[in-house]
Amino acid sequence: MRYEDTAERDGFRFKLWRGERMAMLGFDVDAPEDDFVGFALEVRSPGSDRFVELRNRMAFEYATGAGADVTGDRQFPTSEAPIQKFRWVHFPWMPQDGEYRYRATKMHMPRDGELVRGTRIELGIDLSHETHEGFLDVGFTRNFASSQAYREQFGNNAGIIPRDAKDGLDFAKLDLKNDRGESVYDWLGFEAKALIYDFLDKAAEDKNVTIDALAYDLNEPGVVERLERLGSRLRIVIDDSSSRDDDGEPNGHDLPDSCESRSAGRFEASGAQVRRTHFHNLQHHKVFVQRGKDGAPEKVLCGSTNFTFRGLYIQSNNVLVFTSQEVATLFGTMFDAAFGDPRGFRGTDFAKTWHVAATAGKPTIKLCFSPHSDTDLSLNPIAAAIDQATSSALYSVAFLSQMRSGPTLAAFERLMDRPIFSCGTVDRRGGLELVKPDGSVGLVDFRFLGSKAPEPFRSEWSGGKGRNVHHKFVVTDFNLPTAKVFTGSSNFSPSGENKNGDHLIMIEDRGVAIAYAIEAMRVFDHLQFRNRMDTAFGPDGKRLATAKAPRSLALRKPTAISGKASWFERFYEAGTQIERDRKLFSR
Repeated sequence: MRYEDTAERDGFRFKLWRGERMAMLGFDVDAPEDDFVGFALEVRSPGSDRFVELRNRMAFEYATGAGADVTGDRQFPTSEAPIQKFRWVHFPWMPQDGEYRYRATKMHMPRDGELVRGTRIELGIDLSHETHEGFLDVGFTRNFASSQAYREQFGNNAGIIPRDAKDGLDFAKLDLKNDRGESVYDWLGFEAKALIYDFLDKAAEDKNVTIDALAYDLNEPGVVERLERLGSRLRIVIDDSSSRDDDGEPNGHDLPDSCESRSAGRFEASGAQVRRTHFHNLQHHKVFVQRGKDGAPEKVLCGSTNFTFRGLYIQSNNVLVFTSQEVATLFGTMFDAAFGDPRGFRGTDFAKTWHVAATAGKPTIKLCFSPHSDTDLSLNPIAAAIDQATSSALYSVAFLSQMRSGPTLAAFERLMDRPIFSCGTVDRRGGLELVKPDGSVGLVDFRFLGSKAPEPFRSEWSGGKGRNVHHKFVVTDFNLPTAKVFTGSSNFSPSGENKNGDHLIMIEDRGVAIAYAIEAMRVFDHLQFRNRMDTAFGPDGKRLATAKAPRSLALRKPTAISGKASWFERFYEAGTQIERDRKLFSR
């Protein structure tokens, strides 16, 4: 499969990057003309005979003013309201396997109100769902419960998840669909939900296979029902750690009425073999291992996604499905050790080394399983990859703000000062540095457009109580042959590697790296705008005099017409993060 395509004409460069059910469009212009006002974008879906124009949320001007005309919806055709950015992530409606064709056209405004088409380039990219056919499928959740898109399609409905996680198994899902007939749960769960449900459905249908599962949080009824359906063909390890809520009341997985304990009881009643453990702190894997008729592992699902309402429908998360005996065998060995003697796992030789799964013609996969005493074993390669990156380092690490030491934290702190393109997301900032030396934002955390958002933006649902960013991945040099991805269930912290049952995956493959890089930028862009709104406006929605406020809710006209700086000037400031951004995704 081709993971990128590019073309150049008359100093205009256009590049496509293949993402997971999405595409990144990158643009560059060697010498922007004074009247250049952005890009018009069109897409033709597989099997279609016509191009459809993509739309913008903003325009140059409004009949009754931005306060009335800007609703947050994508309502302005980009031929009339061009995209004034040098990259764009496109989510196809109801994604299909096959090639998507994109046309990008430079737009000019020689006179006020007059738009003229300039150079056009057309490219295609295959967005078929499998990342590496017959070997690896990566999927992401949408993470859009707090977004204008969710408000537009599902009316900010806050009733799609239970108020309390412990009520998950008894919660009746809403029959809520968008105007395309797509369930809110399919839309939010996106490809990650599809992979999890499909994995279990196929296992249930094939009476010759068995499933070995490891779960941390477990309250999504569809997942629990599918596991229960396996009966005696299921072995499962479920976390039983204890914890307390903000009021000091016990709310751990070890409680008899927790969803984890209740699920364990249901599985045992169906004939499954169940083991409860927390290793030395948490059983933090989220894994299904499929074994064939002969008992040999043949397929595995893993990643960061908990089998819960929040994990699938609220948080940013990723799932990987390997159809590989080599990879599955390593997870199978880990499961056997965890099921047999979880407390003794840390002292095994298996936990003290990286393991290599090599499949002819496919990317080499390296795996490290915790807990282990030597935490540098797993964390030093991540830090080395960040330090050695020469082009870019992109990341989304949920609990980075909770780290107090260790190789990865030190590498992230050094990265903020390095002259390469880098950015990342965390769930909560804590004491982390947010701004790079050139003044650009290098790190953002979760915010939502609630009471602080000024009109015309409508309030967004917060997504309920709990974390919203839950990814654990780092991708370095995605555009180079040296591209690397680190992902899995590991939080990249010394304490977690020493005490938790976790898996860490290292993939050296450009196609996989591109997919994670696009996801990193998608989540970063989504949250950066909300961070800017949150810090620029007070509780009443009025702009703070001391804050650097977001740009006006209107597109920029040429300097000769507006008397203001052109929209693109800041992208050409030498040595800045935003200049690196422009070049990185267009070459």
